[in-house]
Amino acid sequence: MAAEVSKLRRLYPGEKLETCFQWPFESLDGLESSFNVQEYLQQLIRTDPSNVAEIVELPENVDNEVWQYEHLRQVCLELSLLVVALESECTKENCPEMKADGWLYLCAAHPSTQSCPAIDYIIHTLDGATMLLNNSKYFPSRISVPEPSLKHFQSIARRLYRIFAHAYFHHREIYEYFENDTSLYARFLLLSQAYNLIPPSLVSIPSQSSDADENEPEDEYDRNIQSSNSSAIFLPTSTE
Repeated sequence: MAAEVSKLRRLYPGEKLETCFQWPFESLDGLESSFNVQEYLQQLIRTDPSNVAEIVELPENVDNEVWQYEHLRQVCLELSLLVVALESECTKENCPEMKADGWLYLCAAHPSTQSCPAIDYIIHTLDGATMLLNNSKYFPSRISVPEPSLKHFQSIARRLYRIFAHAYFHHREIYEYFENDTSLYARFLLLSQAYNLIPPSLVSIPSQSSDADENEPEDEYDRNIQSSNSSAIFLPTSTE
């Protein structure tokens, strides 16, 4: 009986933060739950959030569409913490528009697509992605993803990327503090690259390995490829 009690994975009311989740690491097969893939993913993140390669690697006997789905759900959950960190600085006065690296992003949460303050855009984007991922019409099960619903992954990933990009280019100190603690962008980028969720031309945050190439001229085609997306407008740099 004592052995069974020790295996209970529960968070109890009033439990201190430092004692939360202090249970043994379980294999995916050992997690007897309808949400075992989500629990396994969160377990990997708690063990070492900086080990993004292990976190993104597809486990055996897990459908890769389900793995992408659970990752995107988790990214939305963790990005809400970045929103809290941004709120004091990313105000409607400081950031009246959603911009990143020369792009102005229009929000589709309104009756007609329009510009709105960055913090509103970010919240609208997270709300929209969360509602879509929890919509039983498109995602009726946690063990399989209908093929017609796969198209939503790229759309969600592109919009989530804009949140990282805005934080990086306009609130660098907050972004770096958050990223050093969570490695969320590194994980999200690796996931996007592994499953082709975001075209390389849309990746605007420089990687550490590309720092040495910062002075190289940018390919004009790559720079303007986003123009096919009506919700993104490139703002040319003023020469005045």
